[in-house]
Amino acid sequence: MTKLVTLIAEPWADWGLIDSGNGQKLERYGKIRVVRPEPQAMWAPASADWDPDATFVPGSDEEGGGRWVQHRPVPRDWPLERGAVCFAASLTPFRHLGFFPDMAPQWDWMRERSADADVLNLFGYTGVGSLLLSEAGARLVHVDASKKSVEGGKVNADLSELTDRPIRWIVDDAGKFTAREVRRGRRYDGILLDPPKFGRGPEGEVWRLEENLAPLLSDCRNLLDENSRFLVLTVYAVRMSALAIGELVKQTFADLGGTVEIGEMAVREEARGLLLPTAIFARWSKS
Repeated sequence: MTKLVTLIAEPWADWGLIDSGNGQKLERYGKIRVVRPEPQAMWAPASADWDPDATFVPGSDEEGGGRWVQHRPVPRDWPLERGAVCFAASLTPFRHLGFFPDMAPQWDWMRERSADADVLNLFGYTGVGSLLLSEAGARLVHVDASKKSVEGGKVNADLSELTDRPIRWIVDDAGKFTAREVRRGRRYDGILLDPPKFGRGPEGEVWRLEENLAPLLSDCRNLLDENSRFLVLTVYAVRMSALAIGELVKQTFADLGGTVEIGEMAVREEARGLLLPTAIFARWSKS
């Protein structure tokens, strides 16, 4: 069975989408207010006076280049919280702040299924999702090709006082690691994967979403069984439909039964309550 849904990230104490429009968005990350490009914000903003602490000015290329302009001094990094998990925000060169707040509904959904679970987080970045699932009782294997990102995850674990939790922090190419896990006969209760459109592994391995996603999902299927609980796939910044990735997940996991949900992820703007789309997703679960 396939369900079409919209997942909405609501504001919380340390994050919120304040306003949006004219191709930009104003967000708060703790006490820091930033403006970032947002092509889907085609409407007019609620207010003309945003007064941010920093603005990201994109480059002329399509590969995400650009720079931050600070209107007031911004710390190199500063702590934020979601529930019991603490993590560092910073003005990264990639226009985001070191985590993806629109993932909050996915985190909450997986936490409900994570008690005493073995979970694999591929493309895990700085580990906010891994820590939230760990805090909910999961045993984590966290994989990212960037050593800097994995080290950032360890710092976040220390900030959250979760360094004693069962989390394996691994720097590796997601495709190669998953294929080795299949050969080892490993199994997991849940898998989270948040792949980029394009990327490189630690040894120069090339990742292209359109070419590599289907084989990776096939290996993920081989790491799950009839007693497994979930798989979550999110996709950003690609000209691809949720229907397409939903059909891929549905076919790949057809023999396990369960439910496949597909749709858009969005964040709710505080000024007017409108929804700003951010990504598409597909997820499989037994319930």
